[in-house]
Amino acid sequence: MSEPVVIDATAIEPKYRHPRIFETFDNLSVGESFLLLNDHDPKPLFYQFQMERPGEANWEPQEEGPERWLIRISKIAKES
Repeated sequence: MSEPVVIDATAIEPKYRHPRIFETFDNLSVGESFLLLNDHDPKPLFYQFQMERPGEANWEPQEEGPERWLIRISKIAKES
């Protein structure tokens, strides 16, 4: 099994961050994941996943601040 892709949100222009993250997620197969690196708590993104991809994603914090957040986002189900 290969290492998951790391998306460094700090290197993406703000208006493209969430679309890029969701595009990456949508291209995953069930059981695959990626790591999201951010410089602040990505809690709004967590809520967006709950609203837009309910029951499809698993959100696992690997590091939680104060300067760096690393979240493993896994696809646990296909879009219904």
